[in-house]
Amino acid sequence: MNGGEEYGEYSVDDETQLQPEDTLDYHGVDDVLDEGFVTRETWSPAQGFGNTVAEEHQGESLEQRIAQETPDVDASGDDWDEDFLDDDEVGDLRSGRLVAADDGDDRFVQDVGIDGAGASAEEAAMHIIDES
Repeated sequence: MNGGEEYGEYSVDDETQLQPEDTLDYHGVDDVLDEGFVTRETWSPAQGFGNTVAEEHQGESLEQRIAQETPDVDASGDDWDEDFLDDDEVGDLRSGRLVAADDGDDRFVQDVGIDGAGASAEEAAMHIIDES
């Protein structure tokens, strides 16, 4: 041994362990060696079929593969909003430039018409919806 406690190539000395002041993570303990390791609660593919030579030689059956499948989510049960337009469009009439009043309140804007120089992507995305 050469001064510190060493087991193989791994040192147990504090100077070779990354200290909390050298990291951006804080896990609630001051000593990094007191930090625990929590295993995952789900299985990993390494625990599945085909890890041994016999299983790899035998091969996985179709029934085993189907049992591992997760079913698709059925989207037909989604709630439909009656106020939303039926044709999946936001409106045919494009709005112009939206300008806020000079009083500092940006919550309310006024349509001042389409600018002749071309619209930005945000302005082109604005459409008028008839609420009648």
